[in-house]
Order: sequence, then structure tokens, then C-alpha cells
Amino acid sequence: MLHQISGSIAVANAIALCRPDVVPCYPITPQTHIVEHLSTLVKSGQLKNCAYENVESEFASMSFCIGASAAGARTYTATASQGLLYMMEAVYNASGLGLPIVMTLGNRAIGAPINIWNDHSDAMSVRDAGWIQLFVESNQQAVDVHIQAFKLAEALSLPVMVNMDGFILTHAITRVDMPEQELVDQFLPRFVPRQKLDTDSPLSIGAMVGPDAFTEVRYLAHHKQKEALSIIEQQAEEFAEIFGRDSGGLVKSYFAEDADIVFVAMGSVVGTMQDLVNDLRDEGYSVGILSLRSFRPFPANAICNALKNVKQVIVFEKSFAVGMGGILASEIHMATQRYADIQGMEISSVIGGLGGRTITKKSLRRIVEHAKNGELESEVFMDLEGSTVVREIKRQQQKQSSGPVAENILRDMGVVSASKTH
Repeated sequence: MLHQISGSIAVANAIALCRPDVVPCYPITPQTHIVEHLSTLVKSGQLKNCAYENVESEFASMSFCIGASAAGARTYTATASQGLLYMMEAVYNASGLGLPIVMTLGNRAIGAPINIWNDHSDAMSVRDAGWIQLFVESNQQAVDVHIQAFKLAEALSLPVMVNMDGFILTHAITRVDMPEQELVDQFLPRFVPRQKLDTDSPLSIGAMVGPDAFTEVRYLAHHKQKEALSIIEQQAEEFAEIFGRDSGGLVKSYFAEDADIVFVAMGSVVGTMQDLVNDLRDEGYSVGILSLRSFRPFPANAICNALKNVKQVIVFEKSFAVGMGGILASEIHMATQRYADIQGMEISSVIGGLGGRTITKKSLRRIVEHAKNGELESEVFMDLEGSTVVREIKRQQQKQSSGPVAENILRDMGVVSASKTH
């Protein structure tokens, strides 16, 4: 049934359709409306047989998830940004213990300086934590992928993180087709845990592992991620058969097969890129998009097969490794090195949208023009105010007590008063 609702409310309704047993939560912008609406659904009786728990912190939230999942409950929570960092120890424990928890990450920048707007730095901070990480491009996809996330988590006994751009998707009111309960029940079976704490059949979950077995345990975690590659594709096909729409999978091509220049990107920016690509192709440009829907496991084979005829790849990413550069571009480089027939392609990392900065078609078009003319550098910070950066560098070189960088930049840009306090 079609509804005109915000992304957060749509996701909360989708979670309720999955019949979770336990939902521990702690609010943090921009995911707060998801867990707030779930509390309303529980209190009103629309979501039955669900223990909704307000906890004292994000660390407590994930710890609660671990205990509930280990006891055999279908478990869900949500967080963002600094909240994810606060629960970090427990995030690693959840995957290391092989617990099928589903969590929404309302993607948001990580401070300092404090910033509540969208980029992907929070997701990238846990890219090696052992969770499956899926990215969505729209609110419809957010609904559909969350339903698939429970089935995927429980098939592999691994936690799944669904990444949803904060504000751009969570707070956007769009038309969403909410599935019927009977179809969700048809797709998502009753949860049968692979491991369960049971006094009638005692076992240890989380035993200490020494040097003699730690490598094997960690390798098996890697093996399960690799196993997920085929399962993600199979479940996306099954979802399409039942619900009648494409959603999920590893990658999605938009005119990438016959393009000379291809954007590789994740998340909501893909929608802006599609509008631009439509315009550019009408003008005779050979441009396409490869949207990554799975980041962990990293779909190296699917990416290389999609890009094998491409001359130039523009990897657009909303985060980067400070002191190194683009994270996604580095992984694309590593993946393509395994395939001798595509090693000659040019790969550029374009970093943009940091801290919620607007990503415009005009700026993306300029990137394509540079690529077409052979002028695109290997690493570009899109729409960077170079003069402001140079001014701050000179300030630091000329004066030992140059002051806080963030405040200096705000003054230089005229965002705050230039007057100094003493």
C-alpha cells in the first residue's frame, strides 16, 4: 500500500512487519524517529510480543542486543555517528559471537568538529568490524532492504547494518509502498537461531580463544562474509519475485555496461547522479553509474565484471581515510588489480558531501567534464574552498598560537563574527 511518509517512519513500519522480539534503543539524531515510532507501535499494540527497552547509552543498547540475540530473540536497534563509536566494543563482540542482529545506521558525520549532518564516516569507521554492511539509495529501498536484512542475518548468523543517509533519507517525506504483512511472512520465516543460551542444553557463547585457534575462528568469519555474496543475490531475486520490485543485491548498473566514464557510488547520491547521467547521455556523453549496495562483503567480482569495458572510473565517496585518501577508491583499486584485463583503467577518487555539504548536478557535471578532457586528478575534494584552506595553512605557519582550526575557518567564511574574544 502506498504511503506518503518520512524515511524513518517507513523503516520503523518495515521493522514492525519483521516481527522483532526485542528492540533496545537509545536516541541519537538522525535515527531517533525510527525508534520513537517503534515505541509507539509497541505501546499501541500494533507491534505485539515485542520487548521495547529504553537503555542508558548506545553501549548498553548493543550489549542488550547481544544478550537478547544470544537468548534466541529476533533483535533490532538503530544508531548513528558518535553513538556508533560509543557502542564500538560491543559492535565487534556482536559479529565475533555470530549473532544475527539487525541495526539501522542513520549515516552522519563524526566529530570533532561537531556536525550532525550526513556523510559516511561512521559506516567507514566499522568497515572491518565483521558486520555485513548494506547501503540504500531511497526510502523504498530502505524498507525493502531492512526486510531482507533479517533474513540475511539469520541465514548466516551474522549481524547486518543497513546504512541510510541521515536527513537526506531519514527525514525526507516520499511515497513508499509498504508491503503487506502476509507477504513479509512469506519471505521472512520464523527465526530459528543457530546458537542459543538454554539452561536445558548448556553451552558457552564467547569463550576465550588463544593463539592456537584464533586464526581459524577469524578466518571462518571472513569465510561467512564471502558466503554472503551469493546469498545476498539469491535473496534479492526471491524478494523481487514475491514483492515485484528490484531492491537489494550486490551492485546495480545504470548504463554502466556501454559507458566510457562510470561513477561508482553508494547511498542517496546515486539519485542525483541518475538525473545528471540522463541529461549527459541526451547530450551524447558516454556516462553511467555503478551503485554499490553491499559494501561488506565487498563484491569485487561483481564490480570488476561491471567495469571490465570502462575506460575511466570516478569513485564518489562521502568519507575518506585522513592521511591516506579515498577508502572506497582504495578498495576498487585492490579489487581491479586481481583482473589483468582491466588494470589499465583510470580510477579517480572524488570526495564530496562531507558533513552534509550539498552535492549538486553542476559540481558533478564539472567532474565529468574534467574526466572527459583528461584533466581529472587521481584525488579530488569536490567544491573545496582552496583559498580558505591556504589562508589557514599560512596562519599556522606564521603564528604558533593560531587558534582552533574550526573556529578560524568559520570566521574566514563569514559564518560567525570575526571579532576575537580574550
